[in-house]
Amino acid sequence: MVTRLSKRGLQKILSGQVKAPTKCIIKFYSTRCHYCRELKPIFDILSDEFNNINFFVFNIADYPDVEKVLDFKGVPSVCMVESGSNKPRRKFINEPVDPDKKTWYTGNNIRNFLREF
Repeated sequence: MVTRLSKRGLQKILSGQVKAPTKCIIKFYSTRCHYCRELKPIFDILSDEFNNINFFVFNIADYPDVEKVLDFKGVPSVCMVESGSNKPRRKFINEPVDPDKKTWYTGNNIRNFLREF
């Protein structure tokens, strides 16, 4: 299951307020981005495959400075966060060498990222 994350929820995850050890993957998106829309079904499938990871989506319109704060450029962007400490570990997926013309990231790009984190 993929859950839409609020600005407050995002801030809780990133600031270390979530004390339980857990892994979260967050897809940052915009409603204007065609890659983001096309990536949605892939993200849904992956959330069923990796049921030990919490899947979230965050609309960058809800927090316009999020790209600057987290130092990423453009959407879709995918970030893994491991909570359970005061300073959660986070990492963004690398840009694909050969981006998919429809979805930017492929399911395998994200799948491999999840397995190595």
